[in-house]
Amino acid sequence: MDDKIKLIYDSVIARNPAEKEFHQAVKEVLESLGPVIAKHPEFAQHKIIERICEPERQIIFRVAWTNDNHEVMINRGFRVQFNSALGPYKGGIRFHPTVYLGIIKFLGFEQIFKNALTGMPIGGAKGGSDFHPKGRSDCEILRFCQSYMTELYRHIGEHTDVPAGDIGVGGREIGYMYGQYKRLTNKWEAGVLTGKGVAWGGSLVRKEATGYGAAFFVDEMLKAKGQSFDGKVCTVSGSGNVAIYTIEKIHQLGGKCIACSDSNGVILHEKGLDLDLIKQLKEVERRRIKDYVKYHKDAIYKEKGNIWEIPCDVAMPSATENELNGKDAAMLVKNGCIAVGEGANMPTTPKGVDVFLNSGIAFGPGKAANAGGVSTSALEMQQNASRDSWSFEHTEERLHQIMKNIHNLCFETAEEYGEPGNYVLGANIAGFVKVAKAMLAMGLV
Repeated sequence: MDDKIKLIYDSVIARNPAEKEFHQAVKEVLESLGPVIAKHPEFAQHKIIERICEPERQIIFRVAWTNDNHEVMINRGFRVQFNSALGPYKGGIRFHPTVYLGIIKFLGFEQIFKNALTGMPIGGAKGGSDFHPKGRSDCEILRFCQSYMTELYRHIGEHTDVPAGDIGVGGREIGYMYGQYKRLTNKWEAGVLTGKGVAWGGSLVRKEATGYGAAFFVDEMLKAKGQSFDGKVCTVSGSGNVAIYTIEKIHQLGGKCIACSDSNGVILHEKGLDLDLIKQLKEVERRRIKDYVKYHKDAIYKEKGNIWEIPCDVAMPSATENELNGKDAAMLVKNGCIAVGEGANMPTTPKGVDVFLNSGIAFGPGKAANAGGVSTSALEMQQNASRDSWSFEHTEERLHQIMKNIHNLCFETAEEYGEPGNYVLGANIAGFVKVAKAMLAMGLV
């Protein structure tokens, strides 16, 4: 890291103690910016890096609700509105017990650059709560979502901040929150939330978008190497929304996914995963992935297994942050993996990223590879603003083109700065420069 940039990073650590995920995200971007500052000294003069690292607004609030036993429960809610240089704040809401300010800031910081790469007019934000929806009844989730929105509604709007879903927040939760927003504001403001039901302002392909987009991005990386998904053996961690639709698109592109996982273990099915069964287990019945072997006796379930031990051509970490470490990365490379695409946010540790970059395999960082979700959210905003709705095919084609554009931008930026094939550097620099130029043009905002 450049010495001057290192001083900035040290000041970020000092101002934001005990937020390790945020520190990791900031360091990963700042390490790429030395040549940018050399080329654009005006960014240093106007302290663009320091300003980008400081959120424009951080909101922390109490969420009080009652469970089905009529007990009062207390959770903490967050919304970090990080940067609006390119448009209204945009980023998901996460409900999970691991959520705290550092997680939300890491996600919001990443969102700034991810959103910039899409080419859409959206800024970066993130929100959430330490509430855990797992095991809760629909009525409990309804009461929690209503209480959460009772505070959040005063901070959002279609021209201000447009939240979406994330881990623990799907169509059900978005519906409950939107209903409370409408109730409090007396407005049918469809553009205030994305990830809505198709029947009431949602976009086709939104459910599939992050997984499809990640597969599209990796397909472009493979094409840049003169290859394709055709005949490739793939592993996809997770078995939630992102993983399921990554698997679906890989199969459509000619690849074969043989393994997926959840927090309890790993399924290996050498013949290729039965996607319809996975959808039934996870989306309809909300069961654990271990039940897969009840229907396919030739499949293997490894409790607490490591999916990265399974040899593959393409690996897609699509579960959660820091799930793939340096040892895992080295194992993937040793076993012949040629491409990795991050479907989750920051799922590879810094040591793992170093292994991939040093090995020369194609590595698509999350801020580029998993930008399909927010891209389609922005397309949903377009449809809401024009009171329009698009076909699945049209929306998917728009998504496909956006992911191609993101790939090309990262690829060309890496070449421009002397590191061809380094998508991490390309994504960081391309996203940063776009936001920096907008901030410079607007003065001290």
